Amino acid sequence: MKSAFRNAYFTLARSLNPSSNFPVILVPPCSAITSSFARSNTYRPLSVTRRYSSSMTDGETLARSPSSSSTLEKQFEDFRHHLEESGSLRDRIRAVAMEIESATRLMHSSLLLVHQSRPVPEVLEKAKAQIGVLKELFHRLAEILLACPGQYYRYHGDWRSETQTVVSLLAFMHWLETGSLLMHTEAEEKLGLNASEFGLDVEDYLIGICFMSNELPRYVVNQVTAGDYDCPRKVLKFLTDLHAAFRMLNLRNDFLRKKFDGMKYDLRRVEEVYYDVKIRGLGANGESMGDQGQ
Repeated sequence: MKSAFRNAYFTLARSLNPSSNFPVILVPPCSAITSSFARSNTYRPLSVTRRYSSSMTDGETLARSPSSSSTLEKQFEDFRHHLEESGSLRDRIRAVAMEIESATRLMHSSLLLVHQSRPVPEVLEKAKAQIGVLKELFHRLAEILLACPGQYYRYHGDWRSETQTVVSLLAFMHWLETGSLLMHTEAEEKLGLNASEFGLDVEDYLIGICFMSNELPRYVVNQVTAGDYDCPRKVLKFLTDLHAAFRMLNLRNDFLRKKFDGMKYDLRRVEEVYYDVKIRGLGANGESMGDQGQ
């Protein structure tokens, strides 16, 4: 039946326009167009699909936002507690460090009398009165740090400067008594420190020794003025040995290295005083070499 309908259609088209050279365009039946349109209607446009998926994503984000916000708040709440505890601990450490600084000022003021040719035993007796105070203060500092193990170097900067000053004063007092260097273990013992729990940092000890060397040139000049012409020789030997010992260390370009570089200037000043005494021919008892030979 379809072939008969197609033949009749072609015959009618040629009879209406027999001289036309244009091809005949066949239009499908309406039923075929209708059925094709119906099939295409079953698919949604891409834009609609995208809008739909986007709305689903926004909904899922809104659904997840309350839990994400609570996690963020919890994290910063923990940060707040941590910073408050750290600040409280640092305030306690600084309070003790200020008391250490106050005790070292008293000790230093007592030791300054040695430059006025006061008797050394008298000067040391007054300065030693502060050692017991410093020992108690460092014990309190150790108790604070023991409550938070592993945090020594985190808060070390809060008492570093005071410790270096204490070491320098103790080393100077030890030299006045014995003429030798205060060892690291001896400094820890004087302050009641324990290396396994709360010890004396090696760098703080070395910087304190460098500070102590700064006092020796002034001490030499004042002693020579008071008539002690053998003092430059003793101090020169001590500083020469100390400087040679520091040369064994591979120091970085930091504060300790700068203080060590300053030691050579202390050594040079003592050498100048010693050479001046030798050139003038002054003896150990205050008399010139010429007077001793007569």
